[in-house]
Amino acid sequence: MKTSNVNLRVSFYLRKKRTRKGLCPVMGRITIGNDMAQFSCKFEASPALWDTCAGRMNGKSIQARTVNREIDKINVAINAGYKEIVSTRGKATAEEVKNAFQGISASQITLLQVFREHNEIYRNQAGVNYSIGTWKNNEYARSNLEKFIKHKYRVSDFHFKQLNRSFIEDYAYYLRIERKLKPGTVLKSIESLQKMVKIAIRKKIISIDPFFGFSPERPVPCPRYVPDDELKIIMKKPLNNAALEVTRDIFVFSCFTGLAYADLCNLTGKHIVSDETGLLWLNINRQKTGNASRIPLLEVPLQLIEKYGGIIGGNDRIFPMKSSVAMNGQIKTIAKLCGINRRLTFHMARHTFATETCLSHGVSIGTVGQMMGHKRQKSTEIYAKPTLKIVDENMASLSKKIAGKYKLAL
Repeated sequence: MKTSNVNLRVSFYLRKKRTRKGLCPVMGRITIGNDMAQFSCKFEASPALWDTCAGRMNGKSIQARTVNREIDKINVAINAGYKEIVSTRGKATAEEVKNAFQGISASQITLLQVFREHNEIYRNQAGVNYSIGTWKNNEYARSNLEKFIKHKYRVSDFHFKQLNRSFIEDYAYYLRIERKLKPGTVLKSIESLQKMVKIAIRKKIISIDPFFGFSPERPVPCPRYVPDDELKIIMKKPLNNAALEVTRDIFVFSCFTGLAYADLCNLTGKHIVSDETGLLWLNINRQKTGNASRIPLLEVPLQLIEKYGGIIGGNDRIFPMKSSVAMNGQIKTIAKLCGINRRLTFHMARHTFATETCLSHGVSIGTVGQMMGHKRQKSTEIYAKPTLKIVDENMASLSKKIAGKYKLAL
């Protein structure tokens, strides 16, 4: 069936490649000049009774009358939407008419529209107020949401007023089951959607929070660090390869300072300062958060700075850094040479600093958080999972303190 409203043409056809149980999905096409938009009618028809030229079903069967009635309704709605847009704006695109028909008015503020505007701010400030990685993570979350909307609802965008608890739960299921994403990735995507909802509430686009009563599944944070015995093996292992030795040294330096890969790339002699007692410190702002990290230099990192010719106050970088991909690959090679039969990554050095170097030796969690440049103590608590060594030492200390203090009547 084809209708015309000045430049508007609407046609219907079957998607025969998706035949199921003898029925095919009915599709619609909106054409305005050379501009075209397609959509699913969300019902099916029998190809044996379909009139390709007319874009309708033949006959007077219940199925034919039902399908043709729905086609008529869609046709009327599309023409009405086209007239409304043209009357207010003077012109319309096929996509705008499709969105109007599907309940997404061109004048409404939509979910992905707000998401794109949000990400554009991050893109423009990448490397200044935000890291490039943060912008990329936001773009990944937006892409996940866009794919879900197209997959579930067969539309290009979604209005905030249509958001409800069911949408959120379906989105979480889609990410977890259909996309098979890891729990941490699912959580970040859900939290990004929640952030868009908060923006909409703040701008008074919506008044009710669809997230009310919804609690996203949170993965149990598990610190990944290198135990003390394995770290000693890595430090002592002779490596007959200059490239591997450099990577090993930088990894060990991170194990004793907690600096992340990006911060090691930025590390120069200007970040080494001396206090009034002559103790040397690293004083650097984290690239990820901008928070200050002030870390005392222990014996091992001082030896490594000296080995690589680091000059206090100098402008040159301390270490000859490689790409993160190259370093992670070499860390795995080093682990294999050391007989460590589990997956190591460069970032595990930062976890090792927090758990093994600091917390297991009695450094308070607040001090560790300050040295690591964390904004919140919750971030540091991820590293605070007690090791058996910490439990043994704490209980031995407790046993000495309360020995003879309590008496049991026998």
